[in-house]
Order: sequence, then C-alpha cells, then structure tokens
Amino acid sequence: MATRHHARMAVVSLLYAYDLGNGNIAEHTSEILEEKKIRNKQKDFALGLYEGVLENIEACDAAIIKHLKDWDFERLGSIERATLRLASFEILFGDLDSAVVINEAVEITKAFGTEQSPRFINGVLDAISKDTVTPAE
Repeated sequence: MATRHHARMAVVSLLYAYDLGNGNIAEHTSEILEEKKIRNKQKDFALGLYEGVLENIEACDAAIIKHLKDWDFERLGSIERATLRLASFEILFGDLDSAVVINEAVEITKAFGTEQSPRFINGVLDAISKDTVTPAE
C-alpha cells in the first residue's frame, strides 16, 4: 500500500518530466500513478499536489528564487527544482508543519538527487519556511 511519501515521490517524478518539457504529462498522470501503485486516497493526494504545484508554479518559483543564494534558478537540476517546487507549494499553501514538509523533501532528495542536494534543499526550504511565518501579535 502506497504512503504519502510514495505519493510525493511520484509527484516529484511527474514534475521532473514536466520540467524536462513533457508538457502533455498531465494527460498520463493517472496511468503513471497506477503504475507506481498509487491508488485511492493517495492518488487523490498526489493529484492534488501535482495540480496545485502547476496552478501555483509562479508563486512557488518566486519563493525559491528569492532564497537561492549565489545560485541561478535555471542551473538547478531538474530533480532539485521539482522537489523544491513540491515542497514550497506545501509550505506556502498546505496545512502541514513546515518541518515535516522539509524532512519529506530531504528524504526524497536523498533518493533522487546528488550527495550535496539534501543539504541545499534543506537550506532553501528552511528559508522559505521562515519567510512565511508571521510574527505573533
């Protein structure tokens, strides 16, 4: 049975394909999720994340770009960009605690990214998270 972690990994794969120019990937998301055995509630969760990222991609990218230190957004690897987009969407628009979202992103990056990726992802997402916290009045 697929978990939310598996669903997020599938979403990163979909966003990766989208980032590489496979714009028609949306037509095949259900089949791709089925192949990865992402079904029922987890499929709905994955589709919600994927569609949410695409609907809010400008806001997600702006948040990422704002917190890239000495790094060009276009130079990011596609896996890192996909992971950052998913996690920034969850931080900006979701209801999960940012620490949980960041941990999930770091774990996904360990599976898909380079050796340096988890630390980089953690730093950018931590900055986005701190930027979205409103001070107590």
